[in-house]
Amino acid sequence: MTGVLVPLPEPSPHEAVTFAHNAERQLAKLLDFYRVRWEYEPQTFVLEWDDAGNPTMGFTPDFYLPAYDLFIEITTLSQKLVTKKNAKVRRLRELHPEITVRILYQRDYVNLLEKYGLEEPEQWRAS
Repeated sequence: MTGVLVPLPEPSPHEAVTFAHNAERQLAKLLDFYRVRWEYEPQTFVLEWDDAGNPTMGFTPDFYLPAYDLFIEITTLSQKLVTKKNAKVRRLRELHPEITVRILYQRDYVNLLEKYGLEEPEQWRAS
């Protein structure tokens, strides 16, 4: 059926997950509100291996949105500290060009908080 909203199961999906960071919880809450199905850290991608073929570096995006075939990584670190995360995303794209991944930066996250009134920015900056 198109255009019919199906009630969310109780509790809302974001309430059933223990997130590593409050920013992840807030994004999940927003996705739940708009009934966008998501998975939390569903897959780790190996990015580097040692000479014996053992994984030495991996990347686990925060969210996967199955309806959009999209991985999302949230970073609320200051922009100068995201270099390592950007490098991992670039490496993932090199190894798996068929995978779509987007980084949600601090400025994007703050804009979401303010636009949707999820939480005052000072609350998460202090923690």
